Amino acid sequence: MLAIDNAVAVTGISKAFGATKALDQVSCRIAHGEVHALLGENGAGKSTLVKILSGLIQPDAGTMEVAGKPIRLRGPAQAQALGIQTAFQEITLIPDLSVAENMLLPRAPVGPLGLLRHRQGQRQVEQHLESLGLSKIDPRREVRDYELSIRQKIEIARAVMRGPRVLLLDEPTSSLSGRDIDWLGDLIATQKERGVTIIFISHRMLEVRRFCDRLTVLRNGRNIGTAKVDEVKDDEVVRMIIGRSLAATFPPKPPPAKHHGQTPVLAARALATQGRLQNASFELYAGEILGIAGLQGMGQQELFMACFGMATTTSGTLEIEGQPVILASPQDAMRANIGISLVPEERKTEGLFLRLSGHFNLSLPVIDRYILWGLIDSRQEIQDVSQVLERVEVDQRALYMPAESFSGGNQQKMAIGKWLLTGSRILLLFDPTRGVDVGTKHQLYKLIRAFADAGGAVLFYSTEIPEIANLCDRVSVIYRGQTCLELQGEEITEERIMRAALGEVASLREPEMVS
Repeated sequence: MLAIDNAVAVTGISKAFGATKALDQVSCRIAHGEVHALLGENGAGKSTLVKILSGLIQPDAGTMEVAGKPIRLRGPAQAQALGIQTAFQEITLIPDLSVAENMLLPRAPVGPLGLLRHRQGQRQVEQHLESLGLSKIDPRREVRDYELSIRQKIEIARAVMRGPRVLLLDEPTSSLSGRDIDWLGDLIATQKERGVTIIFISHRMLEVRRFCDRLTVLRNGRNIGTAKVDEVKDDEVVRMIIGRSLAATFPPKPPPAKHHGQTPVLAARALATQGRLQNASFELYAGEILGIAGLQGMGQQELFMACFGMATTTSGTLEIEGQPVILASPQDAMRANIGISLVPEERKTEGLFLRLSGHFNLSLPVIDRYILWGLIDSRQEIQDVSQVLERVEVDQRALYMPAESFSGGNQQKMAIGKWLLTGSRILLLFDPTRGVDVGTKHQLYKLIRAFADAGGAVLFYSTEIPEIANLCDRVSVIYRGQTCLELQGEEITEERIMRAALGEVASLREPEMVS
């Protein structure tokens, strides 16, 4: 058998952080010009391996080859000089700089006297963005002006602009959906045609099958196996990832509820904001999970922000238990008579203080609960936080360790646990499983369903249509800022949701036209 022409090969790579072994004798070979998926739960070692390949950290043991030559990366600059470029899930762009300035760092064109040639650089960025189908992105605007999905595409475009031989895509679709994923698929295909080797880190098997040639699974820092994508079934991949069969990914739904005569705990009536939201209506009842579906940028983010007092409404009303309310701030939402809480899109920058312990993160929204005569009752505070950590299945070490020490999945469980501690009866969950592995997703699904079963109400948005279809009791679809269709019971299918999200509402209202 002919030997594979390896673009990257690692042999016996190990890396420990204190007592924790992130990688344990990992060996893996990536063929030249292939798209190779790297799979595993959060904490399995994927990010550590990516950082080693990017030159950000050095392994404790093992060897690495690039294009057949042994190397030892001393830093990111050396990796980039070898043609290794990385687009990270946790955006590395500088928000206060323009798109062009971010794209050109640290290689902006300069003149003979060392002065930056801004116009030349801007033209280069414009041409590059246009070649990638991103001409609507203004290179002069600051990165902070763009929503997460656009920032993710800028992150990817920057890596491609540097002419990689090996392109590492770390969870590139975690903040993308619909046409944005199609865009990424086209980009990957183009790069592959040019001979670029791509390492694709993902938790989504649909995209792994769509984009990748082979896959490698890591578990507990070890290589569990490598296989051709078309020669392994999803169930087998899940078993490799979590070490057991995942019998039921989604908890069973209760029978469809009849809400006639009931008062919704939260309702929006023809709600509009200064952003994309134009005319959205929904009724959320106690004990249910209401899904909000829509392609990115259709107004769903503004809807969630308005329900948490973070977006100004221009028309329409919000009601809590049948009474009109004005939520001018998150404090108003949290202090409402039944309490409204929001788990935002970006847990690392909006949901948690990463350098603080889980103990402080969880108790912060209700810290006044533990203050008496100017002193904090630490014993009661820690006891309550400990109980919530147990409920969300996060190790008790979170009581004293910083949140950044934990995997993304555990961080997300902390972000949800923070609001469980408040006792809020309404949870607004905006894409809560983004970048979370399959095992942790299952835990989150059970947690969300248990919250609803106990009488809580959940407003749920996800970029993954299967999640909405299989987890939610009812689904409200938003198209161009307006509520266009509501589904419940057996009406809820992935096809109907997606067709409504694409604007095909008329055909969905005629049963004979629905396959």
